[in-house]
Amino acid sequence: MSGIRAFGAYIPLTRLPLALISGRPAKDGGPEKAIASDDEDAITMAVAAAIDCLGSIDRDEVDAVLFASTSYPLREKQGAAVIAKALDLRREVHSADLSGSLRCGLTALEWAHDAVASGRARNVLVLASDCRMGAPRGALEANFGDAAAAFLVGAGDGIATLRGSQAISNEMQDLWRLEGEDFTHSWEDRFAIQEGYTPNMIEALRALFARSGLEPGQVSRAALFTPDARASASLLRPLGLKPEQLQDPLFGRVGNAGAAFAPLLLVAALEKARAGELLLVAGYGDGAHAMAFEVLPGIAQLPPRRGVAGHLDRRRPLRSYDAYLRGRRLDAREWPAGGDVGLSATIRFRERDADISFVGAACTACGLVHFPRPRVCYGCRAKDQWRPHRLSGSVGRVLSYTFDYFFPAAEPPTIMTITEVDGCRVNIQLVDVRAEDVRLDLPVEYVFRKIHDAGGKANYFWKARPVAQGEIA
Repeated sequence: MSGIRAFGAYIPLTRLPLALISGRPAKDGGPEKAIASDDEDAITMAVAAAIDCLGSIDRDEVDAVLFASTSYPLREKQGAAVIAKALDLRREVHSADLSGSLRCGLTALEWAHDAVASGRARNVLVLASDCRMGAPRGALEANFGDAAAAFLVGAGDGIATLRGSQAISNEMQDLWRLEGEDFTHSWEDRFAIQEGYTPNMIEALRALFARSGLEPGQVSRAALFTPDARASASLLRPLGLKPEQLQDPLFGRVGNAGAAFAPLLLVAALEKARAGELLLVAGYGDGAHAMAFEVLPGIAQLPPRRGVAGHLDRRRPLRSYDAYLRGRRLDAREWPAGGDVGLSATIRFRERDADISFVGAACTACGLVHFPRPRVCYGCRAKDQWRPHRLSGSVGRVLSYTFDYFFPAAEPPTIMTITEVDGCRVNIQLVDVRAEDVRLDLPVEYVFRKIHDAGGKANYFWKARPVAQGEIA
């Protein structure tokens, strides 16, 4: 038997108040959407969701990583491999990307169950992450949001088991983005909903009920993909569902997160679920995909995690629409970005353990931790006596900081710090914080982010950000 062992999520704390899009001042408590910061993308959000999901689970247990996204920009460079390295997983881990459809997140989740049920893998890490863009001040911009969801699917007792699934394929040009384009396009809304979304979702869900023998009245919560805040209401009466069974679609707080949207809503439903409940999840895109999960008693023993609720509590609204445009590189610029060849591939290969996995070295003679690894221990002077020491899961503190107002940033200044973590010092950028909130001894955690786009492609490293108040003493 296969089932979900753990789940996690990531929602960027940066928020774009929707009032700013139309040129109006933002109001506290007004509708907003979650947007990735200028150093975040589908990869970094997936890593953050994976860390939230895995928690204290031994990462050597992971046999495969499936990464679903429609917004990962590279075509001949696997995103799942980058994620596996950032998570410091075993080299033997199987990795694969899924893309091309907004329902690829649920496709990955079902394929993970198939792999575990067949015995091909013990534990599969499923990640769905998207950072899509509608044209500035266009019809889609207000509805889109950025987020990631993660699931660990494994054998044996877990927290939820798959009771049934149904997918249908449908060729229809309602949403699309051409190769090399930044913005998603849409045909006329009424046509897309009436001829695409509504009939396909109803067909898939009805077939799921028929195949599994389940009834709509048994559903505790239905996590349904929807293009906007109202469209899912058209599904209720034909399916025999009631409004109170619908999982909050998070419009006005997050927005439609593409391939991660239905998985994110499933995470939100699992956060409040109790043993014995039936959860429904359905995604849309070139057809529809529906799955039903029965919640198991093990959910009561699942350790706490940030999840959807924890990330919604952390927010940092932008003060201007121009800051959003700068962060997405949509503002007018004198010089094009990414015109050089970028980092040396040789150097990147040699330093991948430090740069991508954030692995330092502990001296086997005295135990002192170093980052990056030198030849000689600073403490006992032993030479070439090291064992790997992963820093990404540790909490550090700020020892010193400086504000750089000259380095280009969506929201100046760029904040550089020296942090102490596990006894070593790391020179690192501090993000997700305003200058007035920086202080010495500020507790920080470490997050996987883009460092720059030299060579026209994302180059990654780790950065620090403040620990949420009350999470860690």
